Formats: sequence, C-alpha cells, structure tokens
Amino acid sequence: MTDKIKDEDFMSRALELANKAAELGEVPVGAVVVKKSTGEIVGEGYNLRESSKNPLAHAEIIAVGNASKRLGGWRLIDCEMFVTLEPCPMCCGAIINSRVERVVFGAYDKKAGSCESVTNLFELPYNHKPEIIGGVMEQECSKILSDFFKTLRNSKR
Repeated sequence: MTDKIKDEDFMSRALELANKAAELGEVPVGAVVVKKSTGEIVGEGYNLRESSKNPLAHAEIIAVGNASKRLGGWRLIDCEMFVTLEPCPMCCGAIINSRVERVVFGAYDKKAGSCESVTNLFELPYNHKPEIIGGVMEQECSKILSDFFKTLRNSKR
C-alpha cells in the first residue's frame, strides 16, 4: 500500500468522525492518531465544543488524549495524526507537546490554521517539529465544512 493510499484511508476515517460531529451540530472536524509502525488507530476525536461547553474540546485534543490514555503515556512517539482541518494554535501546541511525528490535514483554514495558512508554529524554535502534509482529500474535507456552514446560515433565516 502506498503512503498516499494509506493517508487517504486514515483521512476517510477522520471524515467519518467529522460527520458524527456535524450530526451533533458541531463544526465537522475529525481526527485520528495512528501508530506508524503498526498502522493501528490509537486515538480518535471529533469536535465537541458546543455539546461539552468546553473550548478545549477540539477533535485533535480529544484524539491526543485518547491516544495517550491508550498508549499509557503523554509522548506519542511513532504516531501520526490525520485531521480534516488544518490545526489551530492550541492544537498545534498539543501536537508539539505530545511529540506527534507527522500531521496530515485536509482542508486549509485561512482564519486559524497554524501549520501554513495564518502562520506555521512548527517553524518556531520549539523542541519538536512534526512533518506536515496538507491538502490530503482537501475537496472532501472542505465540502463537509462548507455544507455545514451553509446549512447553519440557512437555518438562521
């Protein structure tokens, strides 16, 4: 299996999680953490900020927390993250602090994206710099977000 196909498989799972978020009325973002050496998903998450009334309940933060619990430590060595939307500054901080080795994201976030769009926090002199791949299944990841916000705008009319 090529890396591109593998990346799309894990991004497809992240999209499934994003759909769960949308069903709850949450901004549809999903994330999975994968152990690179085994290809096993060790953590998953989707946005729950509105339901939980918690500004920290981003998909990436939940996925990192679940992976850490499952693997028994805060260092996610040999792990990579697949997320449907470019991570924000808070989520980039969690990625740095948990030592995720590679981040693959789908849609670019022109308002808060901190891997490339607004800034690249991973270029700063922090103690960890993950590899970043953007735009994987970008159209599918962008569509779920634009459809969600279109529906939200129409319901307010």
